[in-house]
Amino acid sequence: MFGPGAQFHRFFNDPRWALAVVRATVLEAAHPQIGAALADNSSFVVHPWRRLRNTLVSLQRMFGADEHTRQREAARLNRLHERLSGTDARNQPYDAMDPEVRAWVVATLFESSVTMYRLSGEPLDQVTMELLYAEFQAFLAALGDQAGHLPPTLAEFWQYYDRMVAEELRNTEALNIILFKLFEHLPAPPLFAGLPTVWATGRALAGPVIGTVTVASLPEVFRRRAGLPEVPGAQTLMQSAYMAARLARALPDNWLRAENLVSLLQQSPDGDGPFTETLTALRARTKRAGALLRLITPVQAPVPAQQDGTAGTDTRRSAREFFTEVLDQTGDGHLDWPDLAAMARELCSRLDLDEPEETRLYDAFAAWWRELQTALDTDGDGRVSVEEYAAAAPSLAGPALIRVAEALFAATDADGDQFIDAEEYRLLFGRGFGRTVVDAEGRYSRGAFVRDFLSFMSGRQRSTPYDPLLSEA
Repeated sequence: MFGPGAQFHRFFNDPRWALAVVRATVLEAAHPQIGAALADNSSFVVHPWRRLRNTLVSLQRMFGADEHTRQREAARLNRLHERLSGTDARNQPYDAMDPEVRAWVVATLFESSVTMYRLSGEPLDQVTMELLYAEFQAFLAALGDQAGHLPPTLAEFWQYYDRMVAEELRNTEALNIILFKLFEHLPAPPLFAGLPTVWATGRALAGPVIGTVTVASLPEVFRRRAGLPEVPGAQTLMQSAYMAARLARALPDNWLRAENLVSLLQQSPDGDGPFTETLTALRARTKRAGALLRLITPVQAPVPAQQDGTAGTDTRRSAREFFTEVLDQTGDGHLDWPDLAAMARELCSRLDLDEPEETRLYDAFAAWWRELQTALDTDGDGRVSVEEYAAAAPSLAGPALIRVAEALFAATDADGDQFIDAEEYRLLFGRGFGRTVVDAEGRYSRGAFVRDFLSFMSGRQRSTPYDPLLSEA
């Protein structure tokens, strides 16, 4: 059911899979519980590329051939989902561990995979669909869910799917954010940092197209019930997009490998990855093209602030900038526990932590949130507004934030020698040592790490490694 010979691997690097995943995500967001969990806890609006990378890595681990890796990833996903529960704006409960909810997530991935073949003129035969369905059932079982939450046979699955679409799905807040906000305001990935005009121009063209194609691909009964717009020519545009993605499979294999594409998008302007020299030259040419675009188009985009703490004359940012760029991970305009939980979740994912290190880091962030709430929540609404944060003292390096820094250092220092070596540093920051962070022996000490972390998180100091760690899209 898993490994390179599985049906899943037929489309993992298929260009159509990108369209299918977007479609599946919209169908997930239309489920009331999933939509509420996304709206309250997810950072996908502000950090979509980070979310894409983490999802890709998780799927590779779950559908790979290594059983130990699969069990470890399943345990990690279950711990993540256990932390996602609460009540929505209508005081209705949601729980990411609800087996029916988890079954729907898997159902949308399977159905959207089948649909991507059908819409591109290459429908799957019955035997292949049954094999693929068995793999997704095995995926759900690997997470520890008992049989029965997905129907046992493919014929029964389609009845279940039609009933869910007709009776359970809603036009949720999360669905509207994805369709009508995310695509049209998609932040630039690290690769395009410093090229705002080029990115804004491409997004202005591609964003509405992606949204229109996605809506057109949804089941008609749901589109009508949810009141989604019917754009003239949308069906033709959708079929053309899927057909074009099918034809793109003729490109060289290395161009289509999902992990290669995501890694390329994650290359930052000042990074030190394998494509650095090529990307530097390409970026220089693209900047010249961007200058031309500014002359011939009305697109206006803000010039990004200096990202390198060692360059420029102003290496600090205002409290409002820091609040928006770093603290407000969910993009809802307020600071509360889901924002700090998103930070902890990203750090745990980067370091690939197991228990109990993962819980220690979450607990440290939870203690910091309680400290922030006590110090800054002046109106008692349970969250911190940008005004409340901006009115606080410039430096908020309290005991809880120091414990966060120490917990993060301990999690990064995998061998426990009280220093972060080059390999451990790259695992956390995705880059090599900077000239100013290492001691005479080429190590990053606990004291230096804690000092730099506090300088970044409380003093709003710009930092080449720390900015991408918590603020990259």
